[in-house]
Amino acid sequence: MKLPNGERALIPKSKLLDYLLSESHPHGHHKAAFFIRVGFTSDSWKRLSSALRRHAVGQNVAKIEDTRFGTRYTVEGALMAPNGESIVLRSVWFIDKGADVPRLVTAYPLERKDE
Repeated sequence: MKLPNGERALIPKSKLLDYLLSESHPHGHHKAAFFIRVGFTSDSWKRLSSALRRHAVGQNVAKIEDTRFGTRYTVEGALMAPNGESIVLRSVWFIDKGADVPRLVTAYPLERKDE
């Protein structure tokens, strides 16, 4: 299953700049270190936004959780980083009750499983 309406997913600039690419965010700084290492930067935050949207549309939903506020979707799969590295990423999206467009909650790397 694909993320419902993934092509219309909301990815706020502030979520990228103030969280996923912020080296000073108390919870996001480890994620920022990873994303920066593979070539995503705050100067080119739109590149990360586009990559996350492609990830949401191109990969399958790995987990669905219904809550009283809406539905959380976990998407996992490969993503090509600007440095040419293929990374395995988990992105989490939420569709509020009464809405139909997902919004980005978070994204972070997954460890590769040995093949």
